[in-house]
Amino acid sequence: MAVCALRLQAIMDGKRLVIDDQFRIVGEYQNKIKPNTGNRVGDGFVKWALRNIRITERVHRVGLIAHSQRGFETFPDDEELAKFDKPDRKFVAVACAHGDFPPILQATDSKWLGWNDALRRHGVIVEFICRDDVERFHAQKTKTSTPATARRTGRKKD
Repeated sequence: MAVCALRLQAIMDGKRLVIDDQFRIVGEYQNKIKPNTGNRVGDGFVKWALRNIRITERVHRVGLIAHSQRGFETFPDDEELAKFDKPDRKFVAVACAHGDFPPILQATDSKWLGWNDALRRHGVIVEFICRDDVERFHAQKTKTSTPATARRTGRKKD
């Protein structure tokens, strides 16, 4: 997790965070951490984001337009992404809506490995900060997934 801490610190030290203008992303972060009382790296990062949310040099906000099928207009219209997790679509939509296609930093959610190739075809780069851990989690989940789970998640069971 030291790599994750360094990446978050780099953003706070001068890189720019890109979020949606309705604060869906920040809201999700707030559900997972405690910016006011927590002392983990993620807690500090969300606290920084909340403090800087209106400073465009640090936090860039992009507008998203709802789409009845894909969730957001800027989420790629791609059959391989049809089963992409609905709650995670906002991250992809923001990356696509932003002119520079900023990378999505992913620390622990191994499901993103299965979508990586399709996302790349649309210009979306997912940087797996702790790639070895994510690949290990993904392999464990794939081995233990049932046919019903594989259908629901879009993963094929070997």
